[in-house]
Amino acid sequence: MAYNKTPNNEPSEFIEKVVYLNRVSKTVKGGRVMKFSALVVVGDGKGTVGYGLGKAAEVSEAIIKGIADAKKNMVKISLDGNTIPHEVTGIFGAGTVLLKPAPVGTGVICGGAVRAVMDAVGIKDVYSKCLRSNNPQNVVKATMAGLMSLRSPEQVAAMRGKSVEEIVG
Repeated sequence: MAYNKTPNNEPSEFIEKVVYLNRVSKTVKGGRVMKFSALVVVGDGKGTVGYGLGKAAEVSEAIIKGIADAKKNMVKISLDGNTIPHEVTGIFGAGTVLLKPAPVGTGVICGGAVRAVMDAVGIKDVYSKCLRSNNPQNVVKATMAGLMSLRSPEQVAAMRGKSVEEIVG
């Protein structure tokens, strides 16, 4: 479910995806009070992505709060064309996500929560596997941890004080 409108109904320059909606209820003296939480991923499709969690009494308010939170927490990801530069495992809590680069034309071979992050960041060819928990919040956070740990050959060469040719081989 894509939600591509900002609060003032202007088209957004970002790709906004609602990963998970959750309804929670609290039992009080007068009955049940329903509230909603929305896990949202926002990206520009060119290597920048963020995620946010919004909570409110209405679904649309929760989504808007999640989008605002995601825009505050955006990070730049190192890409290699339409894929990732190397294999990486992201871990957050019980969520573990394995990400592998794929050849051109493979597509995004991912589950729901990982797919939303990959679409938002602009990755077109990648393999992934959720190895432990499939809780959407932990999977999104583990995917983001994996993506943030990616390093391009240029970054590795600069850290080691070598040339890119020595690193790539």
